Amino acid sequence: MADSFDVIIIGSGPGGYVTAIRASQLGLKTAIIEKEALGGVCLNWGCIPTKALLKTGEAYEQLSHLADYGIKVEKASFDFTGIIKRSRKVAAQLNAGVAFLMKKHKIEVVEGTAKLEKGSPAPKVVVALKAGGARTLTGKHVILATGARARTIPAVGLEPDGDRIWTYREAMAPKSAPKSLIVIGSGAIGIEFASFYRALGGEVTVIETLPRILPVEDEEVSTTARKAFEKRGMKFRVGAQVEKVEKPKTGGVRVTTSSGGKSETLEAEVAIVAVGIVGNVEDMGLEALGVKINRTHVVTDDHGGTGVPGLYAIGDVAGPPWLAHKASHEGVHCIEHIAGLAPSNLNAPIPGCTYSTPQIASVGITEAGAKEKGIAVKIGRFPFRVNGKAIASGETEGFVKTIFDEKTGALLGAHLIGGEVTEMIQGFALAMTLEATEAELIATVFPHPTMSEAMHEATLDAYGRVLHI
Repeated sequence: MADSFDVIIIGSGPGGYVTAIRASQLGLKTAIIEKEALGGVCLNWGCIPTKALLKTGEAYEQLSHLADYGIKVEKASFDFTGIIKRSRKVAAQLNAGVAFLMKKHKIEVVEGTAKLEKGSPAPKVVVALKAGGARTLTGKHVILATGARARTIPAVGLEPDGDRIWTYREAMAPKSAPKSLIVIGSGAIGIEFASFYRALGGEVTVIETLPRILPVEDEEVSTTARKAFEKRGMKFRVGAQVEKVEKPKTGGVRVTTSSGGKSETLEAEVAIVAVGIVGNVEDMGLEALGVKINRTHVVTDDHGGTGVPGLYAIGDVAGPPWLAHKASHEGVHCIEHIAGLAPSNLNAPIPGCTYSTPQIASVGITEAGAKEKGIAVKIGRFPFRVNGKAIASGETEGFVKTIFDEKTGALLGAHLIGGEVTEMIQGFALAMTLEATEAELIATVFPHPTMSEAMHEATLDAYGRVLHI
């Protein structure tokens, strides 16, 4: 006899498990299906353990600058096995935390691989159980939260082998730190791994097909970031197309690129593939149900609906931006809609963060994006080099940039680069969610001394009222 639930969620990443918790809070009998580890890629092989690695890299790199603070340290070294062990321990702790939350909220966890079949009022879910055998679940609603995986390009040799060609997964737990590596792709994932391995002394070259690194960021941030990374010893090839990736018999990798009609061959111990992601939509029976899929991502409506009765999709599998907090937000919206509530705004501003050194954070529209839309804007900028807390902390690199609608004063976007800006960006995201204008931001009191004062000054600068420049 089939097991019956109000809601069945496939995938337990930040989209799936948060949705399950909210469903339970709303009194819905809920099951969540996971084929690997609770928490999905984010908690086990993505967001969280990478930040553990980056924190270690940041701490190690700071040792060479301690003399600036009057501190002397000699013969600094690192234990790479210990670094990886700490990162995996952090992931394990959070994985256990999700398991606790599932138990606390009485959510049934089904370990196995799911496949959908026609059913009513929603598709049936047949699970090939990890422990063996199968189990059929029926529910009033089914939510896909299956996430995504790293994109590869087998045609040019970009096929991960776990040895010399890595995706983010292999890059997180190698046996040793490579002395040289080539990172293909300069989005957040590529730059974060480049930053980490460079901090440990690796020779790092980043290849980007587009004309600049971090192409989704505001161009001023992108330009400043490249200069900062180059100062740390990272090398870049922009506007370069990867033509061929080879694995010589002598070891390492050989990457051939073309740019402006010229060919160049780069060599390193390892290559990291960071050229985007593809949605996990295969082998679930989606096509047979009539689910529309566009470039490996499920097409959804404003509430996560797929067009198939009772079937929804959220998070990475439903398209960009591919961010954990976006997946959680979509999941909560989706389940509240299912429950008949007035859900939170699905189109709320979604901040993005890159945890490199220096850090990068943004929310809303870029200056170029505003121009493309024909929006007249007021732009404000404030550098950390004249911020008191930044000077005292020795973190004077970077700036805050604000973009306001010239007619209404609405905050349209904010773009930051510098120390701990990934913690500061939420202030601007909150302002945009509350539909704040420059008047509210100018009237807000920012504590002194803090780096957040640069947020205030960048707002003042947009209206010709900057105080400390």
